[in-house]
Amino acid sequence: MGNDVLVFVEQHQGKVHPGSLQVFTAAKELASALSGKVTACVIGSGVGEVAAAAGQHGASKVFVVDDAAFEKFSALNYTRALCACIEVADPKLVLMVTSFLGRDIAPRVAIRSKSALATDCTELTLDGQSLRVTTPLYCGKAVGSFDLSLEGRNILSIRQNAYTAGEPDNGASADTQDVAVALTDGDARIKTTEIVRAGGGVRDVTEADVVVSGGRALKSEDGFKIIYELAESLDGAAGASRAACDAGYQPHSRQVGLTGKVVTPRLYIACGIDGAIQHLAGMRGSKVIVAINTKKEAPIFAVATYGCVMDLFKLVPLLTQEIQQLNG
Repeated sequence: MGNDVLVFVEQHQGKVHPGSLQVFTAAKELASALSGKVTACVIGSGVGEVAAAAGQHGASKVFVVDDAAFEKFSALNYTRALCACIEVADPKLVLMVTSFLGRDIAPRVAIRSKSALATDCTELTLDGQSLRVTTPLYCGKAVGSFDLSLEGRNILSIRQNAYTAGEPDNGASADTQDVAVALTDGDARIKTTEIVRAGGGVRDVTEADVVVSGGRALKSEDGFKIIYELAESLDGAAGASRAACDAGYQPHSRQVGLTGKVVTPRLYIACGIDGAIQHLAGMRGSKVIVAINTKKEAPIFAVATYGCVMDLFKLVPLLTQEIQQLNG
């Protein structure tokens, strides 16, 4: 086993997951400390451009599994493919973004490759002969640090926006190596027949750098119109609290919270959300939190970077108008 760091580059229909580009920042720091190289693994069908993007973000070599069998995500197929790349690359560390796909395959790959596993990491540092990982605990109420031995292989998933993606070097390129993967009949017991984007094509809250969420105070589905307008002006995504989703104002695919989706955007705007424990657990990792609520004692203000005690139906349209003017 060498000292290289392998980045699993997640892609969907040829588009790289933004979190995977952020992972390269952590990979380059660790590879430098280990005196190793950054390599990458790309799985899919027709992923030549994705492999090129990996080279532009710091990979010296890209291991590619390019086959029609991997056009659609299948947990068993992708697990076997990533394990095949790990066997060929023989890295000390394997990094990936904490996404729905990453959560699905990371434990499977760790078991099959006999590796240690740490998930949802927010910081990675080398401490002597061990790797110190920091990860949120108890729905973000506490932070834990753990030391992993570098004698064996470690697989780590990194929370999105824990690191900042570097600018691509358009003049850089990486060597590529095709990796053959032999699927078995058992892998076919899970088969993806169709991929349907939740929310009718609206950007998912887990993929956006800006999330604007509304609560039950919006009073109706029509009330969420101002949430969508603000989110659109910020090039972000619209989310909702569980109370709003349970009331039928928004589909549960947009629910932010412990029982919905955990988000870590650069900017999170909570409109008319009091801040139930399960909601705070789903968004407290955001870089900047803005709370708009008429109740000055609402729990959401305890975690907010900026708090506005004001009627959201007055403030949100004003914010949208101001941002639109700034955008020209």
